[in-house]
Amino acid sequence: MLFYRIISYVFHPLLFSFIGTFLYLVLTPIHMAKKQEYLILSIVFISTYILPVFLLMFLKKIKMIESYHLKQVEERKFPILFFILLSILLGKMLLNIKIANVLAYSFFAIAIALSAAYLFLFLRIKTSLHTLGIGGVLGFILILSLHYQMNFNWILALLFIISGLIAVSRLKLEAHTPKEVYLGFLLGVIAQFISFQFYQSI
Repeated sequence: MLFYRIISYVFHPLLFSFIGTFLYLVLTPIHMAKKQEYLILSIVFISTYILPVFLLMFLKKIKMIESYHLKQVEERKFPILFFILLSILLGKMLLNIKIANVLAYSFFAIAIALSAAYLFLFLRIKTSLHTLGIGGVLGFILILSLHYQMNFNWILALLFIISGLIAVSRLKLEAHTPKEVYLGFLLGVIAQFISFQFYQSI
C-alpha cells in the first residue's frame, strides 16, 4: 500500500497544472524570453499549488473539511469551485500576454472538466481528481503534438504509463470506484479537445 500512497502523493492533482505548463514551455517551439517563462511558471505554481494548499489548511482549521483527502462529496464542492475560478483567471491572464494562447485554453479546459466533476457531485459521484489531472495533461500534450506537428510519442507513452499507475493506486487505496477513476480520466482528456476546438474556431 505504501507504493500506491507514494504514487498518489507524487502525482497529486494540484501539481498537474504546473506539470502541463512546464511541458508546454519545454516542448513547444514558442518564442518567449526565459524571464517570461520563469514568470509564467512561478505564477502557475503559486496559483495552482501554494494558494490551494493554504485554502485547504484554512478549510480544515474552520472544520469545513475533515481531511486534506476530501473524502466526502460535500467537502469537495467549495475547493472545486475555487479551482474552477482560478483556472479561468489564469487562462484569461495567459490570453492577455498573447504568446501562450494554446496554454491559456488548456486552463479553460481544466475549468470545463472541473465544472463537470462538480455537477457529478450532485449525483453523489466523486470523480477522481487524480485521473482528471493526468488525463488533462495527456490530452494537452496530444493537442500540442497535433497543433505543432511534432512527435511527442515518447512522452505520451510515459503519460499513459503514469495514468495507469495513478488509476491503479486510487483503486488499491479504495479512494474511488472504477467508474469514478475512468470518469475523471475521460473528463480530463475530452475537456482539452473541447477547449482546443473552440480556440481553433475563433
